[in-house]
Amino acid sequence: MYINNMNINSLINTQSVLQNVPIWVLYALLIWELSWKGIALWKSAKNNHPYWFICILIINTIGILPIVYIAFFSKKSNKNK
Repeated sequence: MYINNMNINSLINTQSVLQNVPIWVLYALLIWELSWKGIALWKSAKNNHPYWFICILIINTIGILPIVYIAFFSKKSNKNK
């Protein structure tokens, strides 16, 4: 099967995809990701979950992995004052 070189280059080149995205969308995604990631990293460190901390730190999922951790795997602290 013959694959055209230009088709592979256009698939690999992500610059052409990002040229059509407005810059404010990229900034909004950056703020979204950093907000969720920061909260999830703080909670995973507080709850002594090193594997979650490493996964959340390394994997960028536009906030999906941090939201899953916060919603389902983060412990609820029951402190009575």
